[in-house]
Amino acid sequence: MSYGAKSYKSTSIQTATPEQVLLMLYEGAIKATKLAKLAIEKKNMAEKGKQIGKVHDILMELSNTLDHSKSPDVSGQLSSLYDFCIAQLFKANMENDANSLDSVVKVLTTLYEGWVSAVQEIRKTAKKEKT
Repeated sequence: MSYGAKSYKSTSIQTATPEQVLLMLYEGAIKATKLAKLAIEKKNMAEKGKQIGKVHDILMELSNTLDHSKSPDVSGQLSSLYDFCIAQLFKANMENDANSLDSVVKVLTTLYEGWVSAVQEIRKTAKKEKT
């Protein structure tokens, strides 16, 4: 990545709302999971490990930032889904199992789509309250 691209990416993250950062994390995890699957198919074990590591780090960040005091049920369900994804990443890494990565993409895509809808609703509500 060029210096300009890194600078732009850094600025976009620093100026993003928490909702935008959340969506960026999901997008990054989905992309890295797909790249890990591609690496398995190409038998590029170094790249597989690198991409699985990225997804793991993102999932750990998402898990560590859950606020169990505000919504224990939702936080608990998300935590369980993140744990499932981490277990699938481990399986994919140890057994070169691309199907495990498909499961991770499916879960993350479903969560991402749910968050996109939630963010849109928040924005609509905020816009109505301003008028």
